[in-house]
Amino acid sequence: MSKRHKSHRQLNYDMSLILSSLTLLLLGLVIVTSASINIAQAQLGEPLYYFWQQLAYASIGIILAIIIIFIPVQIWQRLSVSLLLLGMSLLILVLIPGIGHEVNGSMRWIRLGVIHFQPSEPMKLFMILYLADYLTRRHEEVRETLSGFLKPIMIVCLITCLLLLEPDYGAIVVLFATVLGMLFLAGVPARQFLLWIIIVALALGVLIMLAPYRVQRLTTFMNPWADPFNSGFQLTQALIAIGRGELFGVGLGNSVQSVAYLPEAHTDFLFAILAEELGLVGVVIVISLFGFIVLRAFIIAIYNERKGLDYASHLAYGIALMIGLQASINLGVNMGLLPTKGLTLPLMSYGGSSMIITLIMLALLLRADYEAKMGDRKL
Repeated sequence: MSKRHKSHRQLNYDMSLILSSLTLLLLGLVIVTSASINIAQAQLGEPLYYFWQQLAYASIGIILAIIIIFIPVQIWQRLSVSLLLLGMSLLILVLIPGIGHEVNGSMRWIRLGVIHFQPSEPMKLFMILYLADYLTRRHEEVRETLSGFLKPIMIVCLITCLLLLEPDYGAIVVLFATVLGMLFLAGVPARQFLLWIIIVALALGVLIMLAPYRVQRLTTFMNPWADPFNSGFQLTQALIAIGRGELFGVGLGNSVQSVAYLPEAHTDFLFAILAEELGLVGVVIVISLFGFIVLRAFIIAIYNERKGLDYASHLAYGIALMIGLQASINLGVNMGLLPTKGLTLPLMSYGGSSMIITLIMLALLLRADYEAKMGDRKL
C-alpha cells in the first residue's frame, strides 16, 4: 500500500511543467557559458567562472524547490504577513551603507560572503503571497468597496518608494503590473481598475520625467540608431545579434557580439545572444516554453478556483503574471520593443536571486496543483 501511495504522489506532480522549466534552465546555462566565456577569461582568468556560479545558484534553487514542494500551501498563507514584513525590512537594509552593495550606481545587493543577494527578488514573491491571502480573506470587500482595493495599493506604493531609493525601476513595473493583474482577476470592477491603470501610468510617467537617465533610455529606445556608438550602443548591438542569427543561428559558441560588442551579454541581453547562436528556431522554442509555463500556471489557478481553493488559486495567478510579465519585458527590451529595464530573463539570465526565487515560485505552483489533484483523489 505504501509503495502504491508513493507512486500516486509522484504521478500527481505536473511533469510537463517540470520538464519545460528544466529545459529553459539547462538552455540558459549553455547560453550563459557561451556569452560569458570570453569576458570571464579576460577579467577573471577563469573562462567558466559564470557557468559555475550559475550552476551553484541553480543547484541551491532546485534544493529549496524540492523542500518547498512538500510544504502545504496553507503554511505559506499563515506566514504571508511575516514574509511581507521581512521583505520590506530587507529593502530598508539594502539602503544602509556598509550593508548594501552598490553596483553601477544602484544599491540593490546585500553581500552574504561571496554571494550577492538582491532583496527586490524575494519581495516580488512575498507580495504575491501576501496579496493572495488578502484577496482570500477580503474577497467581498475587494469586489464591492474602494477601500478593499486601495489597501494593497498603498502597500505597493510603500514598497515602490523603497525600490525607488535603490533605484530599481524594472522591479517597480513588474510588481505594480502583477498586483493590478491579481486584483483584476479577483473581480475588481473594470471601471475602478481602468482608473487606477491610468493613475499608475501617469505616476510612472512622472517618475521617468524626473530622472534624466530614464528620459534618455526612453528616447534611445524609440530611435537607437540616432546614436549607435553611445546611448544606443547596447540596443543596436542586440538587434545586430538577433539579425545575424537568421533561421538556424551561427552555432553555439560562435557569437561575435558577445565577444567584443554587446555589454553584459550574459545577463539582461542573454536572449539576443541566444537568437544569434540558435536563430529563429531557438527563439521560437524559448518563447513557446515560456508561453507553456505561463499557460500551465493559469490552468492550475483556474483548477484550484473551481475546487474552492481560493488562496492557491490567487497564488498561481500571481506567479503566472510575475513570470509572464518579466519574461515578456526582457524579450521586449532585447528586441527593441520596450525601453531598457534591467530585468533578467527568468531561469535563463545570469543572476542568483532571480534564479532561486523563480524556482521557488515554480515549486509553489507544483504544490498547488498537487494539493488540488489529491483533493480529487480523496473524493
